[in-house]
Amino acid sequence: MNTGDVAWILASSALVLLMTPGLAFFYGGLVRNKNVITTMYQVFAVVLIVSVQWVLFGYSLAFGPDVGHVIGNLQWTLFNHVGAQPDPAYAPTIPNELYGIFQMMFAIITPALIVGGLAERVKFSSFLVFIVLWATLIYDPLAHWVWGIGGWLHNLGILDFAGGTVVHISSGVSGLVCAIYLGKRAEHGSPTIKAHNVPMVLLGTALLWFGWFGFNAGSALAADSLSVSAFLVTNTATAASALAWMLVERLRTGHATLVGACSGAVAGLVAITPACGYVTVGGALLIGVLGGVICFFSSTLMKGFFGYDDALDAFGGHGIGGTWGALATGLFATLSVNSGGNNGLFYGNPHQVIVQLVGIAATWIFCGLGTFILLKVVDLVMGLRVTPEEEKMGLDVVLHNENAYPETLTWDVASSVFASLSRPARVQSPDVARDQIE
Repeated sequence: MNTGDVAWILASSALVLLMTPGLAFFYGGLVRNKNVITTMYQVFAVVLIVSVQWVLFGYSLAFGPDVGHVIGNLQWTLFNHVGAQPDPAYAPTIPNELYGIFQMMFAIITPALIVGGLAERVKFSSFLVFIVLWATLIYDPLAHWVWGIGGWLHNLGILDFAGGTVVHISSGVSGLVCAIYLGKRAEHGSPTIKAHNVPMVLLGTALLWFGWFGFNAGSALAADSLSVSAFLVTNTATAASALAWMLVERLRTGHATLVGACSGAVAGLVAITPACGYVTVGGALLIGVLGGVICFFSSTLMKGFFGYDDALDAFGGHGIGGTWGALATGLFATLSVNSGGNNGLFYGNPHQVIVQLVGIAATWIFCGLGTFILLKVVDLVMGLRVTPEEEKMGLDVVLHNENAYPETLTWDVASSVFASLSRPARVQSPDVARDQIE
């Protein structure tokens, strides 16, 4: 066991957990002010649900002893047999318990990303049930396929350093299915549907970017040169993607917006995630630039062409960005960066592209069909969508009896109050005073 590695993965786990509140700020700033509480609450509720689900049985299903190359068994339920000793198959220098903690943070943020596809129109209670089912029946098996010892995509040789397929394609495709199944928001197309708090979006982006270093560099599972490389290429691709988005947005619309720059940065973080432990800085620059351009058009032209209401671009950013990143890993990966990986197409190994495409297709199909089935079941049992009247009122008040912002005095009210305070006090009879109060 290496104490330096233990310290770094403990810190990385905390960084990755911070990403989910960061996501709450990012999504909360993008919705209308009448839906801030419910959007942020949905994201925060995922932290609570998956933290319990993971220690109960989620970790065992995802990383426990293999069953049929598709799922882990339940031997590690309640973290039984998961202790202070390292598991050489997963992380030889840190306790298996710490590896389970680190992976928990990935299991938390993944279903939270789906909120972007169903924002502003779903019942809170139904959402909670859906998340439990999705984490158990979609995320846990997929994590075992790709990262679990014995998983069929793992055996096939797929390269996914920090979650292009497991985290981003899964959540993005699921978000798209949610958006299509639920239908458009009641006021879709209205000019009132826009980001209500751009500074909050920037705060969320900053927290995501900061936490993502634990997400990507921490996935080296050691405080070593590979972790350093993953850190560097993550920052490089993110900045390149944001710049590319800004340029395309300026050319297309005549304006470069802060929301656009933030969206471009998140797109770069997504795109580099599966590749960060396998590519050079040059490869990261190309992945970031192309990721920013691809995700811009996915979140604007493609969404407009097909007409689905992916409210916060869970699919345009994470589904498409993760797909590009997984494919790009098969193009730019090189053994010179990570001897435990493989060479990609541009380093003489076209077979890796085929493996990546198989993983992408399997993730799309499994998550798409699985999410649809889960939505249908929850809808039949509980109902999913709030009424159009409730949507127009705002889900913060309807579902939670809360308001993100205190009521403020208008100028007219403030003026009248000031005027009344400025007038000399008059002595009134008790009857007159009582009538005015009534």
